[in-house]
Amino acid sequence: MAGNSFGTVFTLTTFGESHGPALGGIIDGCPAGLKLDFEAIESEMQRRMPGQSNIVTQRKELDSIKFLSGIFEGITTGSPIGFIIENTDQKSPDYSHIKDTYRPSHADYTYDQKYGIRDYRGGGRSSARETACRVAAGAIAKQLLKQVKITAYVSSVGNLEVTKPYQELDFAEIEKNPVRCADPEIARQMEAYIKEVRKEGDTVGGSISCVIQNVPIGLGEPVFDKLHAQLGKAMLSINAVKGFEYGSGFAGTRLKGSEHNDLFNPDGSTKTNHSGGVQGGISNGEDIYFKVAFKPVATIMQKQETIDSDGKVVEMQGKGRHDPCVVPRAVPIVEAMAALVVADFYLLNQLSKL
Repeated sequence: MAGNSFGTVFTLTTFGESHGPALGGIIDGCPAGLKLDFEAIESEMQRRMPGQSNIVTQRKELDSIKFLSGIFEGITTGSPIGFIIENTDQKSPDYSHIKDTYRPSHADYTYDQKYGIRDYRGGGRSSARETACRVAAGAIAKQLLKQVKITAYVSSVGNLEVTKPYQELDFAEIEKNPVRCADPEIARQMEAYIKEVRKEGDTVGGSISCVIQNVPIGLGEPVFDKLHAQLGKAMLSINAVKGFEYGSGFAGTRLKGSEHNDLFNPDGSTKTNHSGGVQGGISNGEDIYFKVAFKPVATIMQKQETIDSDGKVVEMQGKGRHDPCVVPRAVPIVEAMAALVVADFYLLNQLSKL
C-alpha cells in the first residue's frame, strides 16, 4: 500500500489500523537540537482524542505517545523520531455485521476492489483514527515553527455558520466549548443541533476555518509545489474532507479584478488580503487563511439499503461508537496538517539558500 508518507524534507510516515494493537509513525528530517515540550504534545493529543465530550464518539482512548527513537534527554537528535500510540478500547465485534457488507459512502467497497482484502474492524487503515499520528507529528512541527501561530476553529455545522471575519473573533473562546467554535453564541446553537441530530441516529457535516499568522515571506516552491497547493493536498488527505478554499476562495469569483487586487503599502504589506497570504504559490507575509469542508459522518444509526460482497441488495444499520459530527475533533487535525506543510517548506527554504 503506497501513499503513507507526507512531506519532502520534514516527512511523516504513519502505520497501523483502527483496531490493531497500535498506531504509529516515523518523523524524518526534524533538525537536531529542538527541545521538546511533551506537555504541549500531550495537550494536542487530548484535543483530538475520542470521548472528550458528549457530542463525539465515546470510544475511550488516552492516545498517549511512546517515543522510541530520535530524542535524547528531551532534545531531538536529528535521527528519525519513531513513536507508537496504543489502541486500548477496541470493540471489534461491533463491526462483525459488516464483514461481508459494504457501508454506503465508506471505503469498504473501494478497498475490497483495490486490494482484494479489507480490515472491516472500524475501517482499518481508512479509519480517521490514523489522524492521531498526524496530530503527534504536527505538535512537533509547531514547536519547530516558534514564531508561527496556527489557529483553527469550527466555522459551520449544517446551516449554522459563523459570519464574522476571523479578525473580529476571540480565539480564546475556541477551547471553551465542545464544538470548538470561536463565536460563543453560535457554538451553543451548534452543540444543541449536533445533539438533536445524534438523537435521530443521523450525522451532520460542517467546516473548519484556519488562520496561519507570522509566516515568513518566501515559503512555497513553484510550479507544482505551490504553498497553497500543498495545503490543499494536506487538507484533502484528511478523512471526510470534501472541499478546500483559501483566501477569497469561491467568493472571489464574484469580484472584479479592480476589487480583488491586493494593493501594496510602501513596506510591501498589502491593504487587503484576498490572496490569503499566498501569491504565485509563495507566502507574502500576510495571514494565510483557508476553509475546509467536511461531509457528514457516513456511519448512521438508521437502516439503509446497500450491497454485500456477492452483490446482493441487503439492509444494514450502523453500530458501535461514532461521531455525529466530525468537525469538533478535526480542529487539531487541520492545525497539525497545516504545521507539517509550513515546517516542510520552512526547512526546504533554508536548503534553497545555502
